[in-house]
Amino acid sequence: PAILSPVMAIRPVPLTVAGRPAALILTSENGAAQAGGPAFRGLPAWCVGPRTAGEARRRGLRAIAAGPDAEALLAALLAARPAGRLLHLRGQHARGDVAARLRAAGLDAEEAVAYRQDALPPSPAAREALDGPGAPVVPLFSPRSALLLAAWAPRCPLRVVAMSEAVARAALALGPRATDIAPSPDQGAMVRATLAALEARDAAT
Repeated sequence: PAILSPVMAIRPVPLTVAGRPAALILTSENGAAQAGGPAFRGLPAWCVGPRTAGEARRRGLRAIAAGPDAEALLAALLAARPAGRLLHLRGQHARGDVAARLRAAGLDAEEAVAYRQDALPPSPAAREALDGPGAPVVPLFSPRSALLLAAWAPRCPLRVVAMSEAVARAALALGPRATDIAPSPDQGAMVRATLAALEARDAAT
């Protein structure tokens, strides 16, 4: 069985932006979801991953797919060096220092918090699984997700599927029985890695 129990809830934050930027930087679907409206409509949007790019297009932006992660995005922006003010719409908790690194490289870049990621408690089914005798397989998509799950104080051994090396490092706080890292930082790779981890767990029992 699959248990759905989000570790955080996404809450939009009212945006205060001085003037219309030349382009947006979007590193998540949640940031893209807050980019609708006349203030941003029609702008180019540099996006991490196809899902973020798809959400940006649905919001009336001209999405530019800039790679699977923030490092690829930074490389694409530094190669293209777009003119004008760039605005990174990000969550309250963010990694990568995208705007600061772009400024350090001579680009005009700012950031604005577009949403919060509020911590949630485990669902009753998740609490039961984490306190039980089994060894759940847990897919984790961000370092903060790993730390929030650790705050739930699981009592059983976990097999972690991490989206990246950074997520795997954060998941050490869980003391996992095993950790698998997806071969690429996208949803399809995470699904395949999770299924493989389930098969490996079941073969070992």
